Amino acid sequence: MFVVLQKLRHFVTGQKVLMYGTTMHLKEETVATLKQFDIGEKFSYLPVLPKASVLIPLFVRGGQLHTVLTLRSKELRTGAGEVCFPGGKRDASDLDDVDTALREAQEEIGLPPDHVEVVCTLFPVISKRGLLVSPVVGFIEETFNPTPNPSEVSSVFAVPLDFFIREKDHYVTHGVGGMTGALHSFYFRDPASGNQYHIFGLTAMLATLVAALALKKKPEFDVGFDFMDPLTFFKKMLHKRLSKL
Repeated sequence: MFVVLQKLRHFVTGQKVLMYGTTMHLKEETVATLKQFDIGEKFSYLPVLPKASVLIPLFVRGGQLHTVLTLRSKELRTGAGEVCFPGGKRDASDLDDVDTALREAQEEIGLPPDHVEVVCTLFPVISKRGLLVSPVVGFIEETFNPTPNPSEVSSVFAVPLDFFIREKDHYVTHGVGGMTGALHSFYFRDPASGNQYHIFGLTAMLATLVAALALKKKPEFDVGFDFMDPLTFFKKMLHKRLSKL
């Protein structure tokens, strides 16, 4: 019996080591891939606009990349009841876009800034409210336990990243709210709570972008841009929006 228990312990330990190694390899590979898309100073020429940032948190669970999303409180004046990444407007005290994203994530879901390994800042986009939004991607620990701020966030949930490149739960509509392009959306049922979430608009677009880049896979549906060279598309889209402001 003792020998059997010893063998079992060695097997369990070996499995843990293997899983840790797989997790670290996937994380390192993803970091290296996403860093290639960091914008650096490429958009420093843009005119002064009201700024905002969102944090797109990534983590590895069960050998798969996941991200974290929030459901905004229904009491908020803007975006009430919508699914979003943690984020918000820049404060005067924020040093840069990364600082804004980390501060907002701490305020909204209790994520300490020093628990985020910032990977890159992706192409800025203009929101429907005219804010220049910078998406900041960072890795967090799988064990992170969110503490949502009830005045801003109703719930926090995790989604496998490859969910956003599959056709199965993807929907597209045209001509919504005066928009000329397609509006992508997803319906996700959280297995942990049983709640269903409608993910659409800017959040859906950013989630799909990060999923395609991180996983190096083309989405099963048409997204309107070459995921191998998304910079060209997002630059054109940004300039088009700027011309209408």
